[in-house]
Amino acid sequence: MEILSYLLIPFQQPMLIVMCAVGVFAGIYVGAIPGLSATMAVSLLVSFTYGWDTYTALALMLGIFVGTVYGGSRSAILLNIPGAPSAVATALDGYPMAQKGKAGEAMGIATTQSVIGTVLGIIVLAFAAPVVSKFAVNFSSVDYLLLAVMGMMMVGSLNCKSIFRGLLAAAVGLLIGTVGMDSMTSVRRFTFGVSYLNSGVSFVVAMIGLFGVSEALIQITQMDISAVKQKIDKIVPSLRTILKYVPLTIRSSIVGVIVGALPGAGGDIAALLTYDQAKRTVKNPEVPFGEGAVEGLVAPESANNAAIGGAFIPMLTLGIPGDAVTAVLLGALEIHGLQPGPNLMTNTPDLFYLIVACLLLCSIFLVVFGLTGIKIFTKIVEIPKAILMPLIIILSVVGSFALRKSLFDIFWMLGFGILGYFMKKYEYPVAPTVLGIILCNLLENNYRRGITLQKTLGGLVGSIFTEPVALVLFLVIVVMFVTQTKTYKRWKAKRDAQKGIA
Repeated sequence: MEILSYLLIPFQQPMLIVMCAVGVFAGIYVGAIPGLSATMAVSLLVSFTYGWDTYTALALMLGIFVGTVYGGSRSAILLNIPGAPSAVATALDGYPMAQKGKAGEAMGIATTQSVIGTVLGIIVLAFAAPVVSKFAVNFSSVDYLLLAVMGMMMVGSLNCKSIFRGLLAAAVGLLIGTVGMDSMTSVRRFTFGVSYLNSGVSFVVAMIGLFGVSEALIQITQMDISAVKQKIDKIVPSLRTILKYVPLTIRSSIVGVIVGALPGAGGDIAALLTYDQAKRTVKNPEVPFGEGAVEGLVAPESANNAAIGGAFIPMLTLGIPGDAVTAVLLGALEIHGLQPGPNLMTNTPDLFYLIVACLLLCSIFLVVFGLTGIKIFTKIVEIPKAILMPLIIILSVVGSFALRKSLFDIFWMLGFGILGYFMKKYEYPVAPTVLGIILCNLLENNYRRGITLQKTLGGLVGSIFTEPVALVLFLVIVVMFVTQTKTYKRWKAKRDAQKGIA
């Protein structure tokens, strides 16, 4: 009964309900603007809400967090500009759906899957926090290294017509990710004496340029093609449609929670992993992946929102943030005199269950605000290109500058835009480049930590076969590699053809 009383606190205080609603509403539209992230929004709120009541400040920040993660899907679907890194995978099939006049349907599916993923993540947070956090904290450097390698193996799933071109694009991303001051030795790499480059190249800036500006440049060269008229009669997916994808939703949400609980991973990696998983496991989709497959929306959108609940698990039970946003929230709680960690549920159980209840409340408002305003949003795609493309470039400039208030970020963004234009023109995928930048630190740092701990490269390789988690991840990588080979694909095609004849 005591737990129930804690869970009912937000529902009994009108101010907390209002703060959750305001946070989700603002978060959706902040998330839809490229460059404006949940981390930035929550960071600003920490100083703004310093003198507020703890519960009120927390409710607003949680609403912003939930709304922003979902909001990134809107610009990803409509403009092929992911509003947040976790929406990169959403753009791969969401934007092709919009080009076919199905933007309303795509946004409706993204909304429902985000809500389901959020709720499943909250359920795991409420009932399995200690277990999952113990599993996540036991991840060693070799486990993280293999997780990063698994991520790099996904290039074959990210709209790559040629695995060689996908790997080359990912290698470019890894190279860009090494620019800046080495996080372990503080040695400057590829900075050429430019102090701005000491902090490295932001993958958000790269994402805006490679997806947004490059798409604008492509569209400018096709001004004679008229805008696609959107069908907005179908927004809310039917119950039958939702139930059809329940198995994929649950699988993706489980991956999202686990990856979200890994410190330093987050929703962006979860979304990409589940997109790859969906592409490998879904047989005979109605539309091929990369051309508007509904499964290509279901998997990443349920995963990146489920990662929210996962990210709170190590933060609340161990005092270790699961991602950048929970790191800021950790600081906010400490400012308000609270100390997340092993004693949290003993000393302040009301705080734990308040967070769970506020997240549930936020998911309710996500349904309300997520399914409203879609008709207005879809009109963006129908704006004449002569007006829309300059607006996209201006929006990209604003988003890039807002990130770190640096003009250099604008120049980088434009440079990535030009690079993305030529990559698309010559049929090189841009998503693996962003993936390479995102995974670079995870890959490099954990490789070096593994070498340091095991003393030699042989010791690092040997540890893969002595640690259970590492061995499982290694076997998954082997399977991923085998299924991408031409021999396997020919055998699979031959087997499917024989089944069709039979």
